[in-house]
Amino acid sequence: MRTLNVELGERAYPIHIGPGLLGQLALVTGALATPRVAIISNTVVAPLYLETLAAPLRNAGVRVTEIVLPDGESHKNWETLNLIFDAMLKDRCDRTTTVVALGGGVIGDLAGFAAASYQRGVPFVQVPTTLLSQVDSSVGGKTGINHPRGKNMVGAFWQPRLVLADTDTLKTLPERELSAGMAEVIKYGLIRDMAFLEWLETNMDRLMARDAEALSFAIERSCANKAEVVAGDERETARDGGRALLNLGHTFGHAIETGVGYGEWLHGEAVAAGTVMAAELSRRLGWLSAADVERTRDILRRAGLPVVGAALGADRYLDLMGHDKKVIAGKLRLVLLKQLGAAVTWGDAPEADIRAAIDACCA
Repeated sequence: MRTLNVELGERAYPIHIGPGLLGQLALVTGALATPRVAIISNTVVAPLYLETLAAPLRNAGVRVTEIVLPDGESHKNWETLNLIFDAMLKDRCDRTTTVVALGGGVIGDLAGFAAASYQRGVPFVQVPTTLLSQVDSSVGGKTGINHPRGKNMVGAFWQPRLVLADTDTLKTLPERELSAGMAEVIKYGLIRDMAFLEWLETNMDRLMARDAEALSFAIERSCANKAEVVAGDERETARDGGRALLNLGHTFGHAIETGVGYGEWLHGEAVAAGTVMAAELSRRLGWLSAADVERTRDILRRAGLPVVGAALGADRYLDLMGHDKKVIAGKLRLVLLKQLGAAVTWGDAPEADIRAAIDACCA
């Protein structure tokens, strides 16, 4: 097991990474306020891992409420959030009950928002079971649900007490989900860690073959990057750079997810296509070369990711992107690449160039 820390003062917390962690009871019980938990999972993950996590807790005298939700991005909404509240209220969960998210990014976001909201806030633990959630969404305290007009538009910052990333759960991860997670891994190299990007280029075949050593290194390096960024700009308030840089490809990608309907594209797939658009726009601004853009496309392709966006049309993209959380005073701010390994938030890209980049990168 390797342990990293997210340094947030009195709200600092550890990220444990390694195999077989679901069975290490002390790691979880040490983060509980009282011997009472509500484990939130979904219909895919629960049959695989819920009992592995819940049984030792029950045997140790912890009262466990199990809440199993429908699977998929299309269920990341108010209706599903209320299923959590209904179950917690029915089982008389009090404000010392720790909410435990067992699943991927959708479950983590839903459970985290529920934890932030239930009785005005209860303790929260992340147990991510997908590559994407282990390297990105479980770390940093962003929680929320989708709105028909935009992804992640309603939510709260609510930091977990613990992130427990059991790498054994990746053995049951579908290939498409593995690829989707790799989009967020590649992101860290592109925005701030050129040495990691070069390592990924060398080791992508090992990663896609689920080599345990390579995956563990990639997860740890990604989490180290995320933890450092979050510690410096927890609530994404820095006007230049900061946590917003973690959104490379996301403004374009969220437009795809919203425009085609939640769940049609996986989040990582949309981010990959959006990353190519961001790279192409960076080229049009004179920062990247054509070879840099092709290098970006190549590593995404090798990870099994799409590099062509949904054919929504530039007008629709711009309309959807106008709801992005980085918009300030009506001005769209995008995360772009000054060079590979160095990102910047930029609000002065000409609309004509944005349109041209979208058109060049869409089917």
